[in-house]
Amino acid sequence: MQKRFTPVTDAPSIVWFRRDLRVNDNPALSRAIAGGGPVLPVYVLADDEDGDWRPGGASRWWLHHALASLADALDELGLPLVLEQGSSIDTLRRLADETNAGQVLWNRRYEPAAIERDARVEAALRDDGLETWTGNAALLWEPDQVSNQSGKPFRVFTPFWKHLRSLPAETPVLLPDSRPRAPDTVPDGLAPEELDLLPKRDWADGFSNRWTPTLNGASDALQAFLDGPVNRYGEQRDIPAEAGTSRLSPYLAHGQLGPRQVWAAVHASGAVDRGVGYKYLSEIAWREFGYHLLVHFPDTPTQALNEKYRAFPWSADEETLQAWQTGLTGYPIVDAGMRELWATGWMHNRVRMVVASLLVKHLLQPWQDGARWFWDTLVDADLASNTLGWQWSAGCGADAAPYFRIFNPMLQGEKFDAEGDYVRRWVPELADLPAKHIHTPWEAPAAVLREAGVRLGETYPEPVIDHKAGRERALAALAQLRNG
Repeated sequence: MQKRFTPVTDAPSIVWFRRDLRVNDNPALSRAIAGGGPVLPVYVLADDEDGDWRPGGASRWWLHHALASLADALDELGLPLVLEQGSSIDTLRRLADETNAGQVLWNRRYEPAAIERDARVEAALRDDGLETWTGNAALLWEPDQVSNQSGKPFRVFTPFWKHLRSLPAETPVLLPDSRPRAPDTVPDGLAPEELDLLPKRDWADGFSNRWTPTLNGASDALQAFLDGPVNRYGEQRDIPAEAGTSRLSPYLAHGQLGPRQVWAAVHASGAVDRGVGYKYLSEIAWREFGYHLLVHFPDTPTQALNEKYRAFPWSADEETLQAWQTGLTGYPIVDAGMRELWATGWMHNRVRMVVASLLVKHLLQPWQDGARWFWDTLVDADLASNTLGWQWSAGCGADAAPYFRIFNPMLQGEKFDAEGDYVRRWVPELADLPAKHIHTPWEAPAAVLREAGVRLGETYPEPVIDHKAGRERALAALAQLRNG
């Protein structure tokens, strides 16, 4: 629900940025400018306030560049971006006092820790006599605006998606025509480098070869998707060697694009009229579904939504987990995905499902361990989507794949990477194997392996577990759970 807001026209308005690092379709910024008084944009790095889900290493890399891009965009409007670090409440109170601000505006976040923190911030600011206002920049619809016919949260995606299509879509929020002005006194703030966001590990060096983490990069990526891939999305989205997906997820995760902007752009492109757009828009709706569940079931980042799975007999093992993390499982499609993740901070969605299935089923590792690894290594790490995806793979969440449905990694590779192009790119030690054997190198004749320069157990590992044995072990664990 929107909060009451009565602008104090002559007093500065503080706009508190978080995961809404853009100037267009930003309700809080637009409302502040429309108020007519000076506007002070602020970003506060407050890691401790995110609880167990402070930004991971890959997200921090993206955030560093996203803040620089936001500062440039605000500068074009004539506004500074003040960077701070520490307590959100203390920082906002101090800045309000230093600038004689009359109001603080921000866009809502929906993670459990953020909801609790924002309530404390709002109460503290109001106790100080400040006006507050919050808007929605992150979602198409508020989670409490969407319910099933019984008035309860949806737990199955298909009826949720059908319901969303029946709702009127809000258009992106426009900036007012009036040019904003900064306060007469602007606090110094911190230099971007003082936030210490850039990883010190060399695995982030390759990110810049794949990503442009700026507002221009976001608009370019959206346009590039609309210029072609959206028309082939239904056929190519599962082919990891092809550029068949939108690659918009990190821009959405950091708020450099909003879902309203994407929704409107896909419609404006004519893709929906051509009968191809809704396939992609259903992925935007899947993101909405994740937040719908996260708000209504806030324990799900660590606890299975399906309570009976909370007693699942996992066999947590650090060595096994590390083999998966480093792309050394001996299953080429899995190893390719894990290495793509490490090198680029991203993994193709089809491959995400395959690597997750292997971890939680063949290897019997807790889904929470996989979620934590993705959280630290994905540039598009998003608590709602990450939780939804991992609980889907583990069979314990809303509308989840049943645990007994176990992906065959060889067949997944043969179906979606038939020529082995994806594996060859990310597992170069297998590059000279023919397509017939690239997803099952352990079945290749010795002469074929020699010619390709592959020595199993030396240049490339044997499978960490036999597929049949892993499948049987997973089903036995499920039976153990069912039998109590």
